[in-house]
This record gives sequence, C-alpha cells and structure tokens, in this order.
Amino acid sequence: METEEPVIMQQLAGRITVYSLTGCLHCLRAKAHLTKMGLPFVEVNVKENPEIHQQIINLTARLTVPQIYFNNIHVGGNNDFMNLSEEELASLIDTVKNNPVPLDAPPIPEPGDVKEKEPRKELKSKRDEYADLILEFKESGIIGNHWSCLRMQQNSFSGKKLVNWLMEQKNVDQDAAVDIAKELSARKYLNPLSVKGFENSDALYRLIEHDFAVSLNTGSTAEYNAVSASKHSEAMRDLTLKLFSEHITPDGKLVDYKSMLRSPAFEEYCKLATLLQRLDIGSLTRKQKLAFFINVYNALVIHGNIKQGAPKNTWQRYKFFNSVSYVIGGEIFTLQDIENGILRGNRKGIAQISRPFSKSDPRLQVALEEAEPLIHFALNCGVLSCPPIKTYSAEEIDQQLKISAAAFLDGSDGCQIDVSKREVRLSQIFKWYKIDFGGTDERLLNWLFEHLGDSPKKKALEELLKHGDIKIGSLPYDWSTNSKD
Repeated sequence: METEEPVIMQQLAGRITVYSLTGCLHCLRAKAHLTKMGLPFVEVNVKENPEIHQQIINLTARLTVPQIYFNNIHVGGNNDFMNLSEEELASLIDTVKNNPVPLDAPPIPEPGDVKEKEPRKELKSKRDEYADLILEFKESGIIGNHWSCLRMQQNSFSGKKLVNWLMEQKNVDQDAAVDIAKELSARKYLNPLSVKGFENSDALYRLIEHDFAVSLNTGSTAEYNAVSASKHSEAMRDLTLKLFSEHITPDGKLVDYKSMLRSPAFEEYCKLATLLQRLDIGSLTRKQKLAFFINVYNALVIHGNIKQGAPKNTWQRYKFFNSVSYVIGGEIFTLQDIENGILRGNRKGIAQISRPFSKSDPRLQVALEEAEPLIHFALNCGVLSCPPIKTYSAEEIDQQLKISAAAFLDGSDGCQIDVSKREVRLSQIFKWYKIDFGGTDERLLNWLFEHLGDSPKKKALEELLKHGDIKIGSLPYDWSTNSKD
C-alpha cells in the first residue's frame, strides 16, 4: 500500500495570510492547496475577528472568503489563487521567501488579542415538571393501536383512558385529571387526531414524539424546555458547523456524513433537535422567524444528509426536500414548508402546484407576511452552487442577510457582468424565484444594483443601467453533492 510523502514546509521570511470562515469549503480548499505546496500560512477566522474582517473588506472591496495575501499582495479568493499562472505563483512564493512582512501588510490578531474560547453553554433550561409524567405514561401500556374512521391509528390512546390513568396513578379526581391532560396538550406533549383541544372522551390522541414517525427529531421525549427559539437555532447551527468542519476531507471538497453519524457531537445535536418538538414559535417576531427558520433549515439539510444520504438526482432531490422534516412546536415542517411556506410568505415553490399551507393550516400563522428575497442567499441546500453555510442571529439578521447577498453576488457563481456584450449572467436562483425579486427584468436589475457591494462589478452594472437594453442570462448551477460516498 502506497503512502503519501510527508509535506516539508518551506521557510518564509514573509507571511501568507488566509482570511477564512469555519465550514467554508473554498477556504478549506485554499488551505489544503497551500499545505500541499509546503507553504506555511497564518489563518484568521473572520467571525472571531470582526474588526479585522471589516478592515479586509475595506482593503479588498470583497465580502467573500477566503481572501489570500502574500505579504502585502492581495491574491483574491480560492478561484483567483487556483487560476494563477506558474510565473505568477513563482513570483509570489519568491516574494514571501525572501522579503519580510512589510508594514502595509494586512492585519492579523496580536498574540494578546487571542482569547480563549469559552465552553459552549448548555441550552437546557430546567427540566419540565411534566416530563416524568409523560415517561411514566409511555410505560403504562395504554398507548397502542386503535381504529378510528375506518383507519388504524398507531401509537394512540383515548382522552378517556388518559384521564382514568391520571386519576388512578396520581390520586386525583376527574376534574383535576382533565386539567392535567389539558396542560399536557397546551405544553405540546400530545396531539389530537380528530378533534381540537382535549376532550375526556373516546377521541384519540398521540404523543407528539410518536405523531410524526418520519421526522428526524421524534422518537424520544423532549424533557427540557429550550431557552428561546432564536438562541436554540443558533446553537444547533453552531454545532452543525462544528460537525461540518471536523468531517471534511483534507482538500475541502467532500463531507463524510457517515462519520458524522458516529460522532458524539452529532448525538448532542440530536438532543437539541428533539427540544424543537415543543418549542414555542407562535410569538416570534419577523427577525426572530428569519433567524430561527434559516438556521433550522440549514441544520435540517445536513441532518437529512447524515441520516438518509445525499440526493443524487432530480427525483431524489424532490423527495428529499418534501419529506425530510422536523416537528417544531407540535407541527411538522419539511424543507419545502420552511423555505416556501414560512420564509417566502406561503408562495409556491419549484414544481409545486399549490401553496404549501392552506388557509386552515395552523402553520400559516407562523409564515412571514411577505416573501423575503434575501433568504435565497442564506439557505444552503447541500450542493456546490448553494450559498455558504453561516449562522444567523435575530438581532442582526437584516444586516447579515444583506452581507450574505452581497457576498454571493460578488462571487462568480452568483453574478457575472460583461459590459462589451451588455449582458448580466446570474445564478439560476434568480430565474426560479424571479417573482421574489420584483417579477420583471427591470425590477430584478434594480434589485441587483441595490444589493451589490461597492465593487467594479457594481460600477459595471451602473454603466449598463444608464443605457438600458441589457440581456439577462443564467449561469450553470452545479447540483453536485458534497457528500463523500
């Protein structure tokens, strides 16, 4: 069996600096390429160093990562680095080999600025006072299969049997038992199958953890209450990013989802996902909804890849996005429900013949009043042409989404402008969801101009807009999965 030759790092008088972000595939590929060439580098995580990140944005007029410097010479992103000619690369290497770091080189954190990372805080609040009661009820033998409306309802029980069990086991009268059962329903431990609310009758019920067998976060009791929807989703997202970065191939090209499945961190993540079952999402503000559902969507995509495998063709993708789901606040949400039902204000998605939620669907109460076009640059569907994975917070969601949009448009996969041909070529996201960007070519182009960062690309678009008659084309969309099979 052949083994790879160990890489011998070269001695540099200067410095190669890579400004990166955890979980960024392009960053990983650039770092892997430098390592393969035996070139040592200093990595600066822009999320952990926001002030330095802003300085790099000011210097480069780019919001994307990585940004690579050889001493004070800005190379650009990973694509720029990979496309260097042999002569250009040799010249850059010669510069850092023989010349010390100049005074005008980009900043890196000072040794005293590097803070020890605080251990991640547990997001469990106090244990729910009814958790033990539910665990006892699960072992009571009352839950079983019952006929209702000519259909067998698995893992169900009648309201009357629950009340009788509470009276016997807790030594309370009937009125008190009914009150307890109503509280269990209000706390989203159980769902009615044919009536609204709780009735002391033969109407059937099912524990929420049993109610949606296909969902990825059911099968066990949510014993603890999540601290808040926004903080909970951020914790899930951060843990998923950690998993993502720890189980990626050295070249940054593929993710080993199978090894994620065996990771202790994934087990911890699943516990967080279970808490979504009874999470209160009814009172979320617009900003909280955006941050919460974007984070949950991105986490759910990776969870689906881990448990079910990555979809490899059009039919598998359709099935994946219409079936992979979480139970959140007692209701089931697929990826399609989150994207098109919640974040796009209940608009039809690709290949959908109707809106995700009917007028009587309780999930409609959570949907945004209007579609938010910026979500298209925050949702990562697990393929190479999707925007990068990030974590979003409710407090800064609008600014974060604008930055994500500008970063996506700054990249060659998002937007290309050819002034000589008077052509703007865009990601197919703009074709599929054109209605979200105004519905007409004119409104789409104006939206682009408004959301492009200050850059040569924006100046080129401004020049084209002055004269009109602009052709809009589509860029290839790479559906290749990043899964290591």
